[in-house]
Amino acid sequence: MPEPTDTSRLNEYYELCKPRVVMLIVFTAVVGMFLAVPGLPPLAALLWGTIGIGLQASSAAAINQIIDRGIDARMARTCGRPLVTGRLGMTESIAFATVLGLAGFVLLWFAVNPLTAVLTQFALIGYAGVYTLFLKRATPQNIVIGGAAGAAPPVLGWAAVTGTVDPHALILFLIIFVWTPPHFWALAIERYKEYAAADVPMLPVTHGIEYTRTQVLLYTVLLFVTSLLPFVFGMSGVVYLVGAALLSGRFLQYAIRLKYRSVPGLPMKTFRFSIVYLMGIFALLLVDHYLPYDAIAALMT
Repeated sequence: MPEPTDTSRLNEYYELCKPRVVMLIVFTAVVGMFLAVPGLPPLAALLWGTIGIGLQASSAAAINQIIDRGIDARMARTCGRPLVTGRLGMTESIAFATVLGLAGFVLLWFAVNPLTAVLTQFALIGYAGVYTLFLKRATPQNIVIGGAAGAAPPVLGWAAVTGTVDPHALILFLIIFVWTPPHFWALAIERYKEYAAADVPMLPVTHGIEYTRTQVLLYTVLLFVTSLLPFVFGMSGVVYLVGAALLSGRFLQYAIRLKYRSVPGLPMKTFRFSIVYLMGIFALLLVDHYLPYDAIAALMT
């Protein structure tokens, strides 16, 4: 076997951070920063907040892989991860995760504000500790309960800019919180045999696929309603309302098909669309936030 190069080692550390997951986390956090103020967020808060939240999220992802390496080795989706293959060792991975976590916390505390540092640390503990170490192995409601940690990023972004936790930020939290179960259960339906083999009590394993399909549908209906809350509470305008309704309607269409007319591959398509959905909802929030509604209204009168 050829000796690993410096580039390949860096790539292994990069994969240890679950980069695609972290990118989605950072994106929703950054949108929270922009929504927190009428104009543009302060550059320092935007820059250091983004880096700090990204470092803490990467640390949580690495800790998740450290704890779950036994489960990952038994699942086709995760058996190629660097700790499972041995491309990274335990000691270096723990050191890497620790450095990332400490660097992110210190950066947020001193360069942003203590509230953001503390909230981000709680989110890290919630995901890497409470969810990964306990909930994932203890209850089929692991995704629902543990979803609170994954829903925190827009609140963290909001706090980074304002130093407060605003009710509007909690609406953003609620959207991700309600989105998480249908997002992840669609994947769990597709991979339920792997979860069963790994002794992970995901909902399709403990309650069956049909029951899980029903739950995906019910949560998607709830998500449709939740996605309209930014308009209801005056956070956004009609452009967001129309876009959110269209996206949520499409997600609901996937959920209905999954429940009543499922075909092979549909759960994975639903899972992939759910990622597009969340990015689309937050992109709409961002675009709508800067639309000159007052100017448009003045021109129409």
